[in-house]
Amino acid sequence: MPYVAPRHCPHHRKLFAGPRCPECAKESKARADERRPNAGERGYGGDWRKARAEFLEAHPNCAHCGAPATVVDHIRPHKGDRALFWDRSNWQPLCKPCHDRKTATHDGAFRPRPGGGVRGRAGGA
Repeated sequence: MPYVAPRHCPHHRKLFAGPRCPECAKESKARADERRPNAGERGYGGDWRKARAEFLEAHPNCAHCGAPATVVDHIRPHKGDRALFWDRSNWQPLCKPCHDRKTATHDGAFRPRPGGGVRGRAGGA
């Protein structure tokens, strides 16, 4: 197995292995979390929890694999659009593994970009 030499972080003056200094990554995540609205501010408050429970009771199995559903997924990401958020025809029941996979590949960091390339990977646009 090839050995990759450790790199030096100019901010923390420490050596690290991997693509990014772990301390820089932790600080970056903390800054992003400070800017992100809490779950209630994003619409996932008491009304959502009640609607989610009712939907999962009516649709107990994952739409992808048939396992017990634990997540109500927005098929098309609502991105703050309240009408799309509450549109039940845009909901599907998923188990957590299927939801995580769908989010990572379609809604998350590794979805294809319009101009080509992939976000989150070296060489992406």
